[in-house]
Amino acid sequence: MLAKTYSYTIVGLEACLVNIEVDVHGGLPLTHIVGLPDNVIKESKERVKSAIKNSGFSYPLRRVTINLSPANLKKEGPAFELAMAVGILAADEQIDPETVARYALLGELSLDGSVKGVRGSLPIALGMDRERFDGLILPLVNAREAALNPEARLVPVEHLQTAVELLLDPVSIQPWTPPPTDVAPSGSKDDLDYAQVKGQHHAKRGLEIAAAGGHNVVMIGPPGCGKSMLAKRFPGILPDMTPEEAYETTKIHSVMNLLPAGEPLLSRRPFRTAHHTTSAVALVGGGTYPRPGEITLSHNGVLFLDELPEFQRNALEALRQPMEDHCVTIARANQTLRFPARFILLAAMNPCPCGYLTHPRKACQCRGAQVQRYLTRISGPLLDRIDIHLEIPPVPQEVLASGGNEETSARIKDRTLAARARQSVRFAETSTTTNAQMDDVQLRKHCRLDNAGAALLGEALEQLNLSARAHDKILRLSRTIADLAGAKSIGCEHLAEAIQFRSLDRIWGH
Repeated sequence: MLAKTYSYTIVGLEACLVNIEVDVHGGLPLTHIVGLPDNVIKESKERVKSAIKNSGFSYPLRRVTINLSPANLKKEGPAFELAMAVGILAADEQIDPETVARYALLGELSLDGSVKGVRGSLPIALGMDRERFDGLILPLVNAREAALNPEARLVPVEHLQTAVELLLDPVSIQPWTPPPTDVAPSGSKDDLDYAQVKGQHHAKRGLEIAAAGGHNVVMIGPPGCGKSMLAKRFPGILPDMTPEEAYETTKIHSVMNLLPAGEPLLSRRPFRTAHHTTSAVALVGGGTYPRPGEITLSHNGVLFLDELPEFQRNALEALRQPMEDHCVTIARANQTLRFPARFILLAAMNPCPCGYLTHPRKACQCRGAQVQRYLTRISGPLLDRIDIHLEIPPVPQEVLASGGNEETSARIKDRTLAARARQSVRFAETSTTTNAQMDDVQLRKHCRLDNAGAALLGEALEQLNLSARAHDKILRLSRTIADLAGAKSIGCEHLAEAIQFRSLDRIWGH
């Protein structure tokens, strides 16, 4: 007998319906799965067989053929196992096939019949055809995540036997809704605070501007000066995510199975760190069957690249387009996928291979050619896309030993929020959210200079030999500095501060 069940797979960041056709007919006892399955799915037949037997049901002693369609779509992972098991029981007339066809099923099976969690339950709940299906039967561990879609009709189960019993008596199926506290943001308070960082007021000022306007930053300084310490505390001065940003970010992390346990909705902006051995595909995304990379996992948050010159050149160059377009497009012969990538880049580097070129007390051991070679690992086009260049000097001993009070992250965040509020009013009728995202039309409208400002910027462009992109970066940065000051227009003092944040252009001539 032929039976049909339905499940979903993830293509990029979206849910795609998979039809699972099960045919049980005469022949030698053999189970065969077709429809472009990966090795995990091919092994599913043994798990499904054991799960059915250990759940108290009989596995048909006949030939079983399982077809996953559409046949040209690569199927990955164990999420179809619950649907395949139910389909086999329906084809063997142990369950009513018509009842089974009214539900989508999702879940991995253990040998004892337990239903284990899978990735991507939130995008599946969002993308499920609610007119076609009466509900989504899914693992209990994924239910709170999927319930972030309030319109989804969910039927969570912990065991294959429970799923079958419900399908045998569909009148007993009641859509599950979690308590309100289950879907509330539950991020814990971070104990990292800028009050713990002694000195480095110039660096804190630069990071405050970056947080206020969404600007990219590179920090240059000798080892031990506090670059990583400053970067790790940066999320504490960023505005909280809006509900739309939280859902979008949670969806991405759901697809990659990276949601923290007990936290169905991400409440804090992501802060991703990539090791310098990270490949271009891992950083940007891709692969034979494309998956999001670190820049997409950093969407609506921060990507921190420590030891920037040590990264592979092709990995760094792959960042250039996403930094401008805030998305990455992965093209393959059979499909083209677009992943969001709106993030703030924080990068840290030493001024030379030994790290002590700019140290006031330790002598640099590098030759001029070595320093130049080290710096040119970061291309001019990439550096051009980074708004703020921060020189981080070592902290003097007397400052480290002092008990002076440093400004807290909370106070810095208050100023950041005030500046963001001005930008919200400015860009109220557009999709732009921060000054760093302004397009050319918005730049000409909101970053007009008076004669003195135009003369100052022109002189800086000539002396530093800046590109047209750097010119626009300075204007956007000036607008953010003016917002922090509560000024309606950009003044020369705002412009001058923005220009001095282009230290790599000034010192190393990029």
